[in-house]
Amino acid sequence: MEIQEERKPKSLVAKTMDYCRKNGLKKCLKKIYMKFFRLEEVSFQQWRKGALPTARDLERQRRAQFADEPLISVAVPLYRTSKRYAEEMVRSVQGQTYGKWQLCLADGSGNRELEETALRLAGQDVRICYVNLGENRGIAGNTNAALEMVKGDYVALLDHDDLLSPDALYEIVKCVNQCPDADVIYSDEDKVDERGRKYYEPHFKPDFNIDLLRTMNYICHLFVVKTSLLRTVGGMRAAYDGAQDYDLIFRCTEEAEKICHIPKLLYHWRCHKSSTSRNPESKTYAFDAGLRALEEHYKRLGIRAAVSHGIKPGMYHTVYERPYDPLVSVIIPNKDHRDDLELCIGSLLQKSSYQNLELIIVENNSEEPETFAYYERKKQELKNFRVVEWKDERGFNYPAINNFGASFAKGEYLLLLNNDIEMVDGACVEELLGQCMRPDVGIAGARLYYGDDTIQHAGVIIGLGGVAGHAFVGLPRSEWGYMAKAVAAQDLSAVTAACMMVKKDVYLSVGGMTEELAVAFNDVDFCLKVREKGWLVVYEPYAQAYHYESKSRGLENTPEKLDRFHGEMRLFRERWRDVLEKGDPYYNVNLTLDRNDFTFRNPYWMPVEF
Repeated sequence: MEIQEERKPKSLVAKTMDYCRKNGLKKCLKKIYMKFFRLEEVSFQQWRKGALPTARDLERQRRAQFADEPLISVAVPLYRTSKRYAEEMVRSVQGQTYGKWQLCLADGSGNRELEETALRLAGQDVRICYVNLGENRGIAGNTNAALEMVKGDYVALLDHDDLLSPDALYEIVKCVNQCPDADVIYSDEDKVDERGRKYYEPHFKPDFNIDLLRTMNYICHLFVVKTSLLRTVGGMRAAYDGAQDYDLIFRCTEEAEKICHIPKLLYHWRCHKSSTSRNPESKTYAFDAGLRALEEHYKRLGIRAAVSHGIKPGMYHTVYERPYDPLVSVIIPNKDHRDDLELCIGSLLQKSSYQNLELIIVENNSEEPETFAYYERKKQELKNFRVVEWKDERGFNYPAINNFGASFAKGEYLLLLNNDIEMVDGACVEELLGQCMRPDVGIAGARLYYGDDTIQHAGVIIGLGGVAGHAFVGLPRSEWGYMAKAVAAQDLSAVTAACMMVKKDVYLSVGGMTEELAVAFNDVDFCLKVREKGWLVVYEPYAQAYHYESKSRGLENTPEKLDRFHGEMRLFRERWRDVLEKGDPYYNVNLTLDRNDFTFRNPYWMPVEF
């Protein structure tokens, strides 16, 4: 996907004129209106005021009736819980707009005051069940004691000092009615301060994302599971205390037929001095337990992989074991720009620790003699270096060039590589190949940087900017991005073809790249075709390279190029209308499509017509 080369900063007037030429007057006026009159950026407090259910909404929910009204059991392990936190937690359950629930409290603290508080609350509400365990059985043991009291069709897990939003169980039951085969349901969450007044750090999550889950416990709260499935997998395990929920989530999702995500803030994670939410380093043992839970997950599935701690506490890095070293065909389109090509190939061969490569240079009508001299020199130096000539009257056509190059490939895997790529270190090819050799993965993409060490590509979001765009463009390389998404391995809808690994049989099975999309959105279209066939597209942040973007082609600033761009945009929208309407499953409806940094969507936004 072509994006303009980064240049020195332009004036606001020049930027506006560029935007107008590229997108038309109507969109330009709308952008100006949003920028200056609708406050494109909103604070989380502003977002809450506009997005959360009103008192009238909550009253409607209380009167609502569902075809299926299951009993929801809320399981809570108590341990040295303050009287205030315990009461506020219970009140948050009692305040639910859906009333068919059971609250199961298992107390392992031996605290007389807490016992008296719990018994008093249970005496006032028959839906509350309480048991004093007489001893601390640990996080898993106390939770399992609460689970033994469960009578409901579904179980919701709630920590002893956290809070449910008043519409939490209503939304769960609504989801159950819309998706009766849901075995696991989870929601978005945020944090709340010690006083229970200030809400912050909302975690707006994607739909189920197995590779993100293997990187971090992004599901966390609110987690709801069908009771029958919970009985099957066996509840919490004390060996993973500290990450007992991570272990349970893995076991439940492994067995679940259907996993549903509710993109609403239904859970408030209490943040105080001793909580992991406020000070993650306070429970380092939990991260070691999480690593072991991830290792066990792989063992159960028969996946051979090495797991280590990631870039921050609670994140993990998986390196998938390769049963053998297949031939990888590296396809590099090139027209002159010999210096760029030499840097690209030199970094690939000198920095890459993976050697079973064949280099296929797709020669695209070069004119400079030194380019051809370079080809001849490389043919003499490298046995795995090959040049194939692509000639076509249509002019530059990125998909056609790659399809042509793929027809000469002998490898099981294709590495599509732009000629202005420079490898950062030796792990890029191996990281991409490890992901791509998995049977469920069709494509793996890299994290790419501009020459100034800011991000050029950290995955593609469908709908961003109206069609599709790169996430976190311009973010400094040292920063992690929203919820560490820039540095987290995860499934995405698309990645850029500037540095993309793909199984050759997958490439051929979808008919290669769509040649009608000569320059724009062809890699996004290709990824969507692969996902449509059932394969995953994985973003692998440990595969890193520089991308000195668009040097070979220059800017999209002529009337002919702009006409072509708009035509390809229309074609993409027609081909993937349903995907654009439904929204990217790996993004979140509460996040804006006007920016690439996961800013909150303005809840007051209404379409503006000019």
